[in-house]
Parts: sequence; structure tokens; C-alpha cells
Amino acid sequence: MFFGIVIYRYFDERNPPHIHARYQGYKAAFDFEGDVIADEFPPRQSKLVAAWVIMRAEELLANWELLQRAGKPYRIEPLK
Repeated sequence: MFFGIVIYRYFDERNPPHIHARYQGYKAAFDFEGDVIADEFPPRQSKLVAAWVIMRAEELLANWELLQRAGKPYRIEPLK
């Protein structure tokens, strides 16, 4: 969670690799290039999520791969 944005992932999802974000009644899915791929999100918060995703893309992909093999994901630092 950062700046009121909650980042999460469902354990039973498949490709393409992505994360979900919630913010004040909005929700959206983002690919690992920071693009919204489902639903809608406020522009300012979309930019924050995109920046975080781009900065943490390698860690997000590593977690995605762990979760695909039923592993336990590790914590990824929030945007500060």
C-alpha cells in the first residue's frame, strides 16, 4: 500500500503477468509495463502505480513466477 493505493494479486490468475490496484472505489489491473489492462483508475494514481510497477518490474515478475509454482511471494517495497 502506498499513497492510499492498495496493490494486490489473486493466487489463481494466469498470464499475462499483472497486478491489481484499488483506490477509493476504483480498481484496475496493470501489466508489468505500468499500463492499465482492465477497468479504470484515476490518472494521477495510475501514474503512481505505473512508476512503482516500472521500478519494481523484476521483483513483480519474480513473485509472479513464485506464485505460478504455488510458492510464497516476498514483500515488495512500496513507493515512497
